[in-house]
Amino acid sequence: QVQLVESGGGLVQAGGSLRLSCAASGSIFSIDAMGWYRQAPGKQRELVAAITSGGTTNYADSVKGRFTISRDNAKNTVYLQMNSLKHEDTAVYYCNAKRVRTPTRINAEYWGQGTQVTVSS
Repeated sequence: QVQLVESGGGLVQAGGSLRLSCAASGSIFSIDAMGWYRQAPGKQRELVAAITSGGTTNYADSVKGRFTISRDNAKNTVYLQMNSLKHEDTAVYYCNAKRVRTPTRINAEYWGQGTQVTVSS
């Protein structure tokens, strides 16, 4: 069983910074892509940033230049450094792992439980 455990959310003032972490645990052979999605009240879940095992990154236009995604492949951990936070960044942030290879699956996808990020204006 693969689990994604997020940490680092919380309350911050506009203009501040937060760093999210997500560690994948379990019987994992490899993870192709890891990323962060967010969902604000009344809105659909959206991609924030993603990174492949080779280091290729992808960002939502709304966070480019403010957020940085990074990854430690040896630890199956992904990070999201969020700077210059805005009120509209307030949401539940979910960690995601795609194309995960385990002893019993070759193309699995997993989600974390979510962590709340609240930016006060």
